[in-house]
Amino acid sequence: MSENGIAVEVKDLRRTFGSFVAVDDISLRVEKGEIFGFLGPNGAGKSTTIRMLCGLLSPTSGGGSVAGFDILRESESIKKSIGYMSQRFSLYDDLTIEENINFFSGIYNVPRQKRAERKDWILSISGLHERKEELTRNLPTGFKQRLALGCAVLHDPSILFLDEPTSGVDPMSRRNFWKLIYDMAGRGTTVFVTTHYMDEADYCGRLALIYRGRIIAEGTPAVLRHRFMKQDVLEIPVDRPVEALEALEKEGIESSIFGSTLHVVVEDADAAVPRIERILSAGSIKAGKIEKILPSLEDVFVSLIESS
Repeated sequence: MSENGIAVEVKDLRRTFGSFVAVDDISLRVEKGEIFGFLGPNGAGKSTTIRMLCGLLSPTSGGGSVAGFDILRESESIKKSIGYMSQRFSLYDDLTIEENINFFSGIYNVPRQKRAERKDWILSISGLHERKEELTRNLPTGFKQRLALGCAVLHDPSILFLDEPTSGVDPMSRRNFWKLIYDMAGRGTTVFVTTHYMDEADYCGRLALIYRGRIIAEGTPAVLRHRFMKQDVLEIPVDRPVEALEALEKEGIESSIFGSTLHVVVEDADAAVPRIERILSAGSIKAGKIEKILPSLEDVFVSLIESS
């Protein structure tokens, strides 16, 4: 870890594949002990960035450091100092749960006198004590996820990189997974996590929103909501969300679907409500009570993209 308390710092980081720019001159800083979220849609450049930070991919230009090591010249030292969990969980399906743990203990050079203790800890957090001799391929996704997390931190790294760790995992498993992340951060581990789930943003202490390879906003969830969302957001329960969305957007009113409700972005909530009610009524769309709400991070993200 760098002495100045900075876990990750990059400047003007860029990665191209031929003429395609995957990561476009991004700069960011993550402090020791933070849970830092890298939030954006699929294809935005999140995984490419994290692979450069983990020493798995060389930048086209730019530079920086991870755990005090230079990402251009000291990638091998970075690999030894961090934990990394990809969205595919990095486990071997043809090995048993215990064999996976033993394998990663060797890969990460966990001292032999600590291996039994670390194995017991992983089996505890993943709830797999009774299934340790079972093939990993037979595990439900949520259990695989917790096992992969345990294997990624066997060597007690100071920085943990999680690349889309909750992709394809059910909501309950996602919540349980985040409890584990909080426990690790509480013990001083720096966590750098990428996700395209906007509702996970509030689990992070600070965020960077990335779109088409560029960081378009950065700050705490509260700062992002207040600094980058100047308009009001209305929540409207409707019986036909798609038709309601089309009717409003036809009149130039920005809307998004959230389940059976719409989030509608307007300049002035009080002035907009009567107009929205008229539009929906004209389309024979039944609407419940229209309420002004605190914008979600998805509202902020959509608003930033619309204005860019």
